[in-house]
Amino acid sequence: MITRHLLKLSDFTATELRGLVARAQQMKRRPLAARPLAGRTLAMIFAKSSTRTRVSFEVAMDHLGGHALFLSPRDIQLGRGEPLADTARVLASMCDAIMIRNDSQADQEEVARHSRVPVINGLSELHHPCQLLADVLTFVEQRGDIRGRTVAWVGDGNNVCNSLIEAARLFDFRLAIACPEGYEPATALLAAAGDRVRLVRDPHEAADGAHLVLTDVWASMGQEQEQARRREALGAYRVDAALMQRARKDALFMHCLPAHRGEEVTADVIDGPQSAVWQEAENRLHAQKALLEFLLSPRRATLRARARRRTHH
Repeated sequence: MITRHLLKLSDFTATELRGLVARAQQMKRRPLAARPLAGRTLAMIFAKSSTRTRVSFEVAMDHLGGHALFLSPRDIQLGRGEPLADTARVLASMCDAIMIRNDSQADQEEVARHSRVPVINGLSELHHPCQLLADVLTFVEQRGDIRGRTVAWVGDGNNVCNSLIEAARLFDFRLAIACPEGYEPATALLAAAGDRVRLVRDPHEAADGAHLVLTDVWASMGQEQEQARRREALGAYRVDAALMQRARKDALFMHCLPAHRGEEVTADVIDGPQSAVWQEAENRLHAQKALLEFLLSPRRATLRARARRRTHH
């Protein structure tokens, strides 16, 4: 069987992704009586700090009967210059999957090339696919199918925005991205998305009629030295009550967290009635459980094969 990786959302088909969201809903409503990943181990390499990614993957493995290992580069030979290929081969020989959170999509791809077990992107500088699984799950459980809906992204065209662009194509919704010049998402992803995604400069225009509004911090980890420049460039891209009024009355607000109230979002929005950020954060756990089961459970292998056949015929 071919080893499957999730390094970006488009590594999975639209059918598989919808299946994951549906399965996550089932697992959230009815905790599993069985423990399908008993005896399985997930190696987690964290080159960047984390709350939601670390806790959700650790708890998910525990709920499924498996075990998660937290590996900081400071504590393993990777931090002393061991080649990525060597680390990948060793971890794959002892563990059943590898999750990586770092600032290099290229490094994650290098690990995947030398791993015979699934490799999962827990965040890179280019993509954050696990976050988008949780975001779509949150919208679906609160507002129904996201197909054909209108979504707005306001702020920096960062890794979450890149994954949102892929989600627009795979889940079939319309996406308006509002960002200043010089802060656009990946050009290749915009081109691949075609007319499902449009880029605008006015955040209020992006929010017009939106069913969902998303944003993220103006300066991500590793960009702290750019804080002042980014605050000046992105100052007009704050999600506040006036911007949310341009969206639909029942629009949801989401943020992958951590948030800086008063910068990219005002407190009355993130703590207000339209905010789904706390459900969104919890849903990282349920989306991760569905993903790990899909990649690692022998019981799900037949379903994976069937999903691939439906996609190719």
